[in-house]
Amino acid sequence: MAVEKSTRKGRARAPKAKRRIPYVLLDVFTRKALEGNQLAVFTDARELSDDEMQALARETNLSETTFILPRPADIQREQGVKVRIFTTTEELPFAGHPTLGTATVLRSMQKDPAEKIVLDLRAGKIPVTFSAGEGSLAFGEMRQPDPVAGMVHNREEVARVTGLKLQDFDAELPIQTFSTGLNFAIVPLRSLKVMRSLDFTWSNVSQHLSQTDAKFFYFVTRETVNPEARLNARMIFYNGEDPATGSAAGCTAAWMVQHRVAHSDERVMIEQGLEIKRPSEIYVRASLTGDKIDNVRVGGYCVAVARGEVLL
Repeated sequence: MAVEKSTRKGRARAPKAKRRIPYVLLDVFTRKALEGNQLAVFTDARELSDDEMQALARETNLSETTFILPRPADIQREQGVKVRIFTTTEELPFAGHPTLGTATVLRSMQKDPAEKIVLDLRAGKIPVTFSAGEGSLAFGEMRQPDPVAGMVHNREEVARVTGLKLQDFDAELPIQTFSTGLNFAIVPLRSLKVMRSLDFTWSNVSQHLSQTDAKFFYFVTRETVNPEARLNARMIFYNGEDPATGSAAGCTAAWMVQHRVAHSDERVMIEQGLEIKRPSEIYVRASLTGDKIDNVRVGGYCVAVARGEVLL
């Protein structure tokens, strides 16, 4: 018995099996792989804690990472698919390219792909409708929450924190905050030359924005590279430069209709990401009913580029 006991003591314990968390990597707001805005979608995050989700978002080091939390079919039919969105430093109530990309992944997992996928985000239910697009790619379009117009910003203050000159701004259009779930100050600039010259310290801009109703600046100009685009755009934030910002594009759709850069229900394209070699095409439109702007829609294409598992 003594020998048997010794053998048991010396026996190594079997290592605990690691969790296998599947994910899909895709490019959003593009028809070509390796362009647009990258997104990692974890397709079943029920075993992950909040801290683990945030850590995985830091691990992917992308603008955003999403986590799908499957629920019983009857609940998902009624309430939508629960999804959480993280940047490398925080959870967001809403973001555009993660919404479109995650809905595209969910649709690809269905035996008979649905025409509409509803996501249950912290900002509320966001429907994404799909229609025939180019070749095998479907065109997805989300309806964002109704826009809320905010403050008009002082050009001199914005110039001070961004290093721009007063003559760099488009004098015909205001710098104004709009929100469809995330607050952006739309900053119209005079030309592509000014747009390409943007170079500022995020900490200075962040400090200024904390005293306003906006979380980020979204820079736009009516001068474009692609003649089919209505606006060229850039969004620079604490994690670098965003190749395509769907939430800001929705705010911009409302801003454009408000200030007659686009007509009610006119679908126009915003080009973004050119400066960082991730060209993106974001299609937007909004409705003007009386004096109210609503029915903000943001759409585009997505391309899956990789699938795998994280072992935890």
